Amino acid sequence: MGANCHRVGFSATQQVAARPRASQSRAGGAVITIVRTNDIVLISLIEGLLAEHGIPVFVADRHVSAMEGSIGAFPCRIMVPEDRQFQARRFLREAGLGDELVPEKAQ
Repeated sequence: MGANCHRVGFSATQQVAARPRASQSRAGGAVITIVRTNDIVLISLIEGLLAEHGIPVFVADRHVSAMEGSIGAFPCRIMVPEDRQFQARRFLREAGLGDELVPEKAQ
């Protein structure tokens, strides 16, 4: 597994190769950032919600954020397969987390 990320639902090869927007999901498509945050509780909540609905989750920069002291300079990015982003966004909105979503064009 890569040193700066944690993934749920991705194979070991995908975990090593994952990069923003150029990453491959299990289905072979790109992954998209849907949330940027330093809130570790929020990250865990979103990981759990999406995993519960069968959506693979990739948290980029988790360890970078921790190493810099969580001062907010390097927020973690919660990423999902591009072909599941609308479903993931809908689940997060339904859970009351719509305000945490990155605007679709700001990815």
